[in-house]
Amino acid sequence: MKDLKSSAEPKLSSTLILLKGNESPEILMVLRHSDIEFAPGAMVFPGGKLTEDDRHEDWRLHCHGEFSGNEMAVRIGGIREAFEESGLLLATLADAAPDEYVGQDICDQLAPFRSGVDRGKISFLGLIRDHGLRLNLNALQPFAHWITPEFLPKRFDTRFYVARTPKGQHAVHDGRETTEAVWSCAEDVLARYAAGEVKLLFPTRVNLEMLEDLGATHSILKFAKAENVVEVLPVLQKKDTGNVLVIPVEAGYRVTEEPLERVMKTVG
Repeated sequence: MKDLKSSAEPKLSSTLILLKGNESPEILMVLRHSDIEFAPGAMVFPGGKLTEDDRHEDWRLHCHGEFSGNEMAVRIGGIREAFEESGLLLATLADAAPDEYVGQDICDQLAPFRSGVDRGKISFLGLIRDHGLRLNLNALQPFAHWITPEFLPKRFDTRFYVARTPKGQHAVHDGRETTEAVWSCAEDVLARYAAGEVKLLFPTRVNLEMLEDLGATHSILKFAKAENVVEVLPVLQKKDTGNVLVIPVEAGYRVTEEPLERVMKTVG
C-alpha cells in the first residue's frame, strides 16, 4: 500500500494512569463527552495536550523533581489534565515531603478553578504558586509512548505515566470534556468493552491489557521503573483481510496489529 501521510505534526500530550489499591488496583477512567470532537463517548485515562503554561520556567520553583527538555512539561501537563478532568491533584504543601499529598480539603478549595484552568483563563502555575503548593513530578513513572499514525489529520505524541492516587482525594468528573469518572480494575473495563458496553481507543485498550497482565500495583510500578518504554507509531499495512495498523512486537502488548476499521470507529 502506498504510504499515506498528513501534514499534521503530532502535538505533545500526556496521560496519567492513576492507581488505587494494591493487589488488584482500581484505575481511574473518565468518559468523554459525546459531543466532543476527538474520541466522543470513549472511556479513557485522564490526559490531553500540553499548554504554554506547562512549559513555563518558573515551574522549577514549584515542583518536586526536575527534568530536562520536554519531560518536565509533559509531566506537569499530565498532572494538570488529571486535575481538570477529575479534581485529583498530585501536589503537596510547599514545605511538605513529596509524598505528603494535600487532602480533599485543598482539592475542594481549588475545585472552582478547574474550569478556568481547562479553558486557559486561569494559569495552573499561578494557581499552584498562589496556594503554596508543589507538584510531585517524581511520582510519575513512564509506562508507554504512543504517536498517532502519520496518515491521520489530528495527531498526538503522548506519554503515558502511572502513579499512585493520593490517599483521601476523591475524583469528580468535570462535566465539560468528561461526563463520568469511575474507578475500575482493568479486567472489568476490558469485560465491559468486550460486551460492547464501552468504547476504548486502541492505545487505551492495549495498555489496560498490559495493566491486567502485570497485576498488582507494585508489579506495575516495578515494570515502569525499569524503563521498558518502546515508542509506538502504528503503521498502516494492507493485508488480505483488510487494512491494519501494525505496532512493534518489542512494545510487549498482547497484539501487534489491529483492523483499521475498528480503530477508526472510536476516534470520531
